[in-house]
Parts: sequence; structure tokens; C-alpha cells
Amino acid sequence: MRVRSPSGLGSEELSCRYSTPYGLDETSSIVGISVVIIQNAPVDPLSDLLEMVHAKPACSVRLEAGGAWSLRFRPQSCKFNVVRKGECWLVVGNDQRHLRAGDCVVIKECAEFVLTSDPALEPVDAALAFGDDALAGRYGVGHDVDLLGGSVTFGPDGASQILDLLPSTLVIEGAATAAAPLGWLLDQLDSEWRSGKAGSRAACDDILRLMFVHALRADFESRGENALGWIGGLSDPPLAAAIRAIHADPARLWRLEDLADVAGQSRSTFAARFRARVGATPVEYATGWRLTIAASRLRAGRESASSIARSIGFLSDSAFGAAFKRKFGVSPGQYRAKAGPRATSEAVLTADPETAAA
Repeated sequence: MRVRSPSGLGSEELSCRYSTPYGLDETSSIVGISVVIIQNAPVDPLSDLLEMVHAKPACSVRLEAGGAWSLRFRPQSCKFNVVRKGECWLVVGNDQRHLRAGDCVVIKECAEFVLTSDPALEPVDAALAFGDDALAGRYGVGHDVDLLGGSVTFGPDGASQILDLLPSTLVIEGAATAAAPLGWLLDQLDSEWRSGKAGSRAACDDILRLMFVHALRADFESRGENALGWIGGLSDPPLAAAIRAIHADPARLWRLEDLADVAGQSRSTFAARFRARVGATPVEYATGWRLTIAASRLRAGRESASSIARSIGFLSDSAFGAAFKRKFGVSPGQYRAKAGPRATSEAVLTADPETAAA
């Protein structure tokens, strides 16, 4: 095998001969694989959070409908839908939105909604449209409307950090400038769904994940200075610099003066501005992010709570246990137990009694 990496390019070329059942074939061709490695990627708090809360989009169903029709959906997770063809109405409570081809919709977790050709029609349970095929529904007469639907699930304690920032119903119109990348991704999603090729289901899930991220980005960017929470902080350059610094070095014991220096502001101005936009003090945000990282690693089950505490900057197990319980309501050991038997069994040999019981 030969490995060559051009200096500074972050690219590697891997080559190897392949063998036959009778040994190495010296006359066989060299198999070359080019690998591009992205180094020193910029700090991205939204990507960090999506990873920490285990956001997992999955492309689930396709719906074709025509004529006069109305279907009621009762989702158990956050729903993400895109209109591929035609138009219809979305009804959530008293809110009615007219959807057209290219529009994308994110509906918060467990929010009942109706898709219909006419809001005046009485809806029926959507399960009736999927009686013959759980993945491809048909309802009504003809094929006026074509929708692709997916779900987005989150870890046990992560959903609120994303969903609390969203309206109950988020619609990104296909005609909007921010939706341009979504249009291309929608074409790829439709192509993969129709192809039936090997790996198409996995490809659809990955494309849907990209569409979900673009939908979040479009909504956050559209709010501009009106955005609140940590995403509001990212729209304010001085605060964004401080938030990115926290994400870049979460184990550091950040002090107010350190973060004010990063933001280029006085401590009083920075503290007041951060709390007004983000809803927490800078130090509270830094501690909360460290604990979010700890929760994710506890769920993974590969490290002891004591080891995690030290790696994210806590000076003692008892301090970590107390801070963790304030945020999540249970001790690190209890939290790990809730995550399931795998997380518990993988860490049992290295568990620290003091941290587990804290």
C-alpha cells in the first residue's frame, strides 16, 4: 500500500494491489483512491448542537393525492415535508397556509396537522391513505399533488434546544431566495426516491438532513436582529465571536472578562447584551454547553462520568455532579442509566462511585 499526502493540501492518495485467490497478481492494475480531508473546519455552533442532540432526519413517506381530499396527521416526532408537485393547504390549529411546489414545512413535535385540497373539507385519518403501502400513500382521484415527508428525531434532552427556537409551523417558500439550495436538494431527493437503487434509502435520509439544516438556516437568517436565544447571539457579531470561542474550547473555565475581550466590549456592555439576546449570562451559556457535551458522552457510554468531568474542565466530581443535576434533574449515573443498557454496561467497569451517586 502507498500513502502520499501533498504538503498542506489535506489530501491523500491511497493505492494498493489486489490479490486473487492464488496470491498477489503482480500484473494487476493499481487501485487508486483519492481522499479529501477537511482540516481546521470553522467553529459552527449549529452543527455542534445538531450533533450533540442527535438530530436524525429520516425520509419516511411519499403521498400522492388528487381531487377533493383532506388528511389528518398525528405525528410523534418533528415532521419535515416538501411539496414536489401541485399545491395544497396546510392547517395547524387555526393557522392555514397555502403550499405550492417547492415549499418546505417543518412542524413541531406532536403538533397535529391537516393536509388538504380545501380547508373546508372534513379530514380523515391519514392512515387510510397508506393502507396498501406504509411508505407510499395515495388518496383521492387523480394525481394533483405530490409530497415527500420525513421525521426528525432528537436525543432525550436535546429537542428543546432546537424546537424552542422554531415557530409551531415553519414554512420556507420555494420562491424565496433562501430556498434556492432547497430546490436543488428537492430534485435530488425526488430522483433518489424514484430510483430504487442500492443505498437510495440512506441517500434520501442524508439529503433530508441537508434540507432540514437549510430550512433552519433560512428561518434563523430571516429573523435577523429579532432572533432570540443562542441563534440570536450568532446574528450579533460580537456575541457570535464569544459563542464560537466557547464552542471551540468548551473545557476552558471561561470568565466574563475573557469572553468580553473576545467580543471586544466592556464587561458590563457585553454581559447586558449577551443576556438580552441569548437569555442567559455568558458564563451560564458556557457551563450549559459543557454539560450538553457531557450528556452526549454519557449517552455514548464509553467513558466514566469522572473522566468526562475532568475532560470538560470540572475541578471535582462533586462539582460536576451538582451542576449536571441542576441542568438535567438527575445525577450523571442516573442519566446514563436512562440512556439504556448499552451505555450503562460499557461504562460500568470505569464508573466512579462519587460521580454516579452525585
